[in-house]
Amino acid sequence: MTIKTKIKNPYTLGQVLQQSRLQQGVSQRELAKTLGITQKWIWELEQGKPGLLMDRLFMIMENIGVTLSAEFEVVDLPEK
Repeated sequence: MTIKTKIKNPYTLGQVLQQSRLQQGVSQRELAKTLGITQKWIWELEQGKPGLLMDRLFMIMENIGVTLSAEFEVVDLPEK
């Protein structure tokens, strides 16, 4: 099954990223290690923490009428 949603703000973006990560069975720590960034940065992104880049990005998108959407597959994880 595919989940599709509109990304209206940093919080919505963070929630979509978190749900997709969880569906894949990946921890924040594992993802951070793979990407070479801190687990704290992943946590802050998933929480929709305000930041200059995100605030400006969504402000620009709203002003010029651009919408952002995301979709991800819901997968069946094997039982442990």
